[in-house]
Amino acid sequence: MCGIAGICLLRGRGSVSVETLSRMTGILRHRGPDESGIYVDDRVGLGHARLSIIDLAGGAQPIPNEDETLWIVFNGEIFNYPELRETLVYRGHRFRTSTDTEVILHLYEEKGSACLSELNGQFALAIWNSKAAELFLARDRAGIRPLHYVVTGDRLLFSSEIKSIFQDREIPRRFDPEGIDQVFTFWTTLPGKTVFDGVRELPPGHFMQVKYGDVHIQRFWDFPFRSPGDQLDWPLGKIVDTASELLLDSTRIRLRADVPVGCYLSGGLDSSIIATLVRRNFQNDLRTFGVRFDEERFDEGAHQATMVDHLGVHHSEVRVANREIGKHFPEVVWHCEKPILRTAPVPMFMLSDAVRRSGYKVVLTGEGADEIFGGYDIFLEALLRRFWSRQPDSRLRSLLVGKLYPDIFNDPRLQSTLQSFFRKGFERHDDPFYSHRLRWENTSRNRMFYSEEMKQATLGMDGLGELERCLPDDFPGWDPLAKAQYLEMVLFLGNYLLSSQGDRVAMAHSLEIRLPYLDYRLVGFMGRVPPKWKIFGMQEKYLLKKMYRDVIPESVIRRPKYPYRAPIAEGLLTGEQEEIRTALSDSAVKKAGVFDPKRISRLVEKVQRVGQASEVEGMAIAGIASTQILSRQFIEEFPVNGNISLSPTVFVDRRTNPAGWIPECSFTNT
Repeated sequence: MCGIAGICLLRGRGSVSVETLSRMTGILRHRGPDESGIYVDDRVGLGHARLSIIDLAGGAQPIPNEDETLWIVFNGEIFNYPELRETLVYRGHRFRTSTDTEVILHLYEEKGSACLSELNGQFALAIWNSKAAELFLARDRAGIRPLHYVVTGDRLLFSSEIKSIFQDREIPRRFDPEGIDQVFTFWTTLPGKTVFDGVRELPPGHFMQVKYGDVHIQRFWDFPFRSPGDQLDWPLGKIVDTASELLLDSTRIRLRADVPVGCYLSGGLDSSIIATLVRRNFQNDLRTFGVRFDEERFDEGAHQATMVDHLGVHHSEVRVANREIGKHFPEVVWHCEKPILRTAPVPMFMLSDAVRRSGYKVVLTGEGADEIFGGYDIFLEALLRRFWSRQPDSRLRSLLVGKLYPDIFNDPRLQSTLQSFFRKGFERHDDPFYSHRLRWENTSRNRMFYSEEMKQATLGMDGLGELERCLPDDFPGWDPLAKAQYLEMVLFLGNYLLSSQGDRVAMAHSLEIRLPYLDYRLVGFMGRVPPKWKIFGMQEKYLLKKMYRDVIPESVIRRPKYPYRAPIAEGLLTGEQEEIRTALSDSAVKKAGVFDPKRISRLVEKVQRVGQASEVEGMAIAGIASTQILSRQFIEEFPVNGNISLSPTVFVDRRTNPAGWIPECSFTNT
């Protein structure tokens, strides 16, 4: 992976600041420590920080086409680039490098925005057409790679990360109350939003065209679910064979690299399958990596050991103590660039650091399987609540709930709470958010901690209404499971799992993650698979288990779904967590202006006294602490200065009258 940045003059007035662009690129060095490059002309500046994975010696960016009228900066990987390159060479294109980046450029030269439909990969890219004076930005289908932008006056600035955009001193740095409120409802912002005023995110599966001051954004892909009448009517055996072939090929092409590729191995089903496919089909010397917790209720070490013994791989572990959660939390917030309601990104941040120090730049992970194969409890909850409403006298109701939540069901103190949860709104089957509304209402209880100013600023905001307006036109006719899967993919997957718990904490240590389950061919196929093969009775991920029952240990196949979690209150409010205590102090809370200092003080005091937090209190502690830290890092004390030095590998200067600051570099092209 890499980092990209750029400045575009929308109406041709003024000049591109090379110094600003250099700072924007320099602060992305963690995303690309190997090389850097800058292109600048009278209308556009492009910056690139490179993590070299393919064509290690010859892949410095920006890269031009044959006549140097097109220039590209690219963050990501195109896994089918050898096949695309072969076709382009046959059609007469000449290549300077062996990179996937140059393949994109030549494909765009032929097909324009239509080239995106042929790319199998994870990407954020910018292409400048100097002849047509047109800038083209695009982001991959699932949102694996980030891309942010700001339109201010006569300029458009874009970058992989917000901290890069804020290197321009003219960009105001303040919270957007609507974005903050969305996080404290949906766990994240809605697609396209951020928590900073004026800063936008190009949504997954979209591209942007900028020409003569006009900014046009268009969708090129969406998660392809079908109404019941359009689903596959195939025998289960054929579905199993097809899905298996697609996942195997997805894994195969994601091993393409000029550096070693490892695998994350949590001990759960999803990562175990990927590691098994790699070990049995492609790499005998596979290296795997996993997280262990000192606190037993979070630890999956025994399950990791089962798979390590089964596969015979070289496995490395990172052990996480509670005190380390708080120690690394501020740095994780810096990289996530948004409030987080969980501490789960912290262990992944620590694991990424360990993997990178082991000499690996690339790992395969198991994210995406729960979303496309139907693996989350929230999917089962929705199906159970629907069953409860339609079968009020069924004796199966209690048995099914007990199977889903045995610990809660067997605790007499929580029986009434559980009954109330499943009955709440369970008859509103036409609610587009039937599967998720209870979760969001539970999360939004944390609004009670808002300051009066924040309450006034968010009064009348309708995040649910905005989300409903973004749903596909045929959404009401979808199967209930498809609706739940879609909501999970466009919100939690793209804006949290692949971001805060994925790209951001991995690229903090210059580590690229690749996700075989999110190959668009497999995602598209699973969108057509009938829901009965995803959840069979009360068995989640039925199809995935059927596909690999013969190669994965039975204990892993039969193991109940165990969500990845990390300590919250124990990690943030115990030990010597000075930075977090300062962030939650009355003076700091009052200065940020988002929360009520008295309410925060009472919450912290209660949790410290009891020694643990409820689900809602845990989300509140993490969300409030991360918001406070974010305010200090990005608003109150943000480093906008000339100390972020950059000596680019390549500096291409095509300005008519070069003037002002010019970076020192090893190669200049004018």
